[in-house]
Amino acid sequence: MSGKGIHIEALQKRYGSGDTAVDALKRVDMQVAPGEVVGLIGPSGSGKSTLLKCLGAVIEPTAGRMVLGGEVIYDDGWKVKDLRALRRDKIGFIFQAPYLIPFLDVTDNVALLPMLAGTPNAKARSKARDLLNALDVNHRAQAIPSQLSGGEQQRVAIARGLVNRPPVILADEPTAPLDSERALAVIRILNDMAGKFETAIIVVTHDEKIIPTFKRIYHIRDGVTYEETGEGRRNLREKFKLS
Repeated sequence: MSGKGIHIEALQKRYGSGDTAVDALKRVDMQVAPGEVVGLIGPSGSGKSTLLKCLGAVIEPTAGRMVLGGEVIYDDGWKVKDLRALRRDKIGFIFQAPYLIPFLDVTDNVALLPMLAGTPNAKARSKARDLLNALDVNHRAQAIPSQLSGGEQQRVAIARGLVNRPPVILADEPTAPLDSERALAVIRILNDMAGKFETAIIVVTHDEKIIPTFKRIYHIRDGVTYEETGEGRRNLREKFKLS
């Protein structure tokens, strides 16, 4: 794969040292192309949360290499000086709970991130409205989060994750609180947005409703990743009408 998207080589994370050391990540190798949505599954304690924190530049790996959006961000040490700017400009986050700011309306919840990055308020709100329209929630642009349904809140959270057009999105259990219909709708939205904006997306999930929809899946167990592919997965995607 070219430098775009997500490229992880031999990533490791060790907590502690000596006899008390714990290897949360022993060897993670992953590639996600621009425009691709990939699933990441594994049992509790397998290293999923640690991997997301490393990719999100929240914690520092112990060894390995990470390339996000064509930029080497880690190679046995951080290669970027401003990790806050990295998270703001290169990485979008979507969580199990939407975490919308309760006293801001929908437009400002989405526009806040580009505003903080220095985008003029009017332009930031225009970008927000464009995304809200693309996600079919623009009719709620002036509502506050408590007035939204769970599905609408999650679409607003997706818009917020996309608003700075990051090359990478990390989604942590984004469909867990949703029923089957809304969960599949969220995955279709992520696939549509990935294709439209050439975004590489990793979805960490235990949600059996959406696991069949991924074209590619990485499993992680005891800190080691391996990829699942095959004709069966393509057939399941056809069943769920995902190209």
